[in-house]
Amino acid sequence: MKKYLLYSVALMSFSYPVLTHAIGIEASIGIWNQDPSGYIGYKVQNEADRIDVNQNLGYGKKTRPIGRVKIDLPFFLPNIYVMATPMKFEGTGRKGTDFKFGDKTYRANQTFYSEVKADHYDIALYYRVPFLKGLTKGVLNVEFGPNIRVLDLSLKVQQENITESKKLTVPVPMLYVGIQLQPTKFLKAEGELRGISYSSNHYYDFIGRLKIYPHKALFLAGGYRYQELKVKESSVDTKLKLKGPFVEAGFEF
Repeated sequence: MKKYLLYSVALMSFSYPVLTHAIGIEASIGIWNQDPSGYIGYKVQNEADRIDVNQNLGYGKKTRPIGRVKIDLPFFLPNIYVMATPMKFEGTGRKGTDFKFGDKTYRANQTFYSEVKADHYDIALYYRVPFLKGLTKGVLNVEFGPNIRVLDLSLKVQQENITESKKLTVPVPMLYVGIQLQPTKFLKAEGELRGISYSSNHYYDFIGRLKIYPHKALFLAGGYRYQELKVKESSVDTKLKLKGPFVEAGFEF
């Protein structure tokens, strides 16, 4: 709960300088049930050095807080979308073969502790498709623009007195596209895509959301989120997939 509140305060603090010039604000906090799969690796020499998230690390589903703020600015200024997504898994696992992680060799069929953190923070500067919302009488809106995702990735594997870890903070440029469909004032469906693919790396993030407005500007929302991250950089060879449902509560005006 403390982390939940800290992320919310951080989002609002980041956005405060532009709030006084905004003509529209949306903010929400919620939780995401993250179901991981994929593999991690550091200084991989062969396939045995890739450690499977489910079979070897033994990770299961984890529920983490999420938060976001959207700010609509006047005139020809780009609108702002800020989002925070903490992500951390840890546990004890084993692997049936010897493997290397970094410069250390880990023995087969011996338990080891691992920790994977992939916190990320987004800021998008976006515009709406001109006149679309007016032509559809407020039913349909499409927005798009550049998105910068700051990925704070850290990997750690420990077996008895052997420990190896790697930290990597990377700004990832992505394209953001959002679609909102509101057939009535009580209901809105939304879809969001953030993504990029280059060299041996790619990063995709899909969000589907359904909002219900029980009272004026307040809303409750639920949906599904899918992420796929593949990183081959600074000797890190990691592919992670995260998926699962989420719920949110927030306001917009």
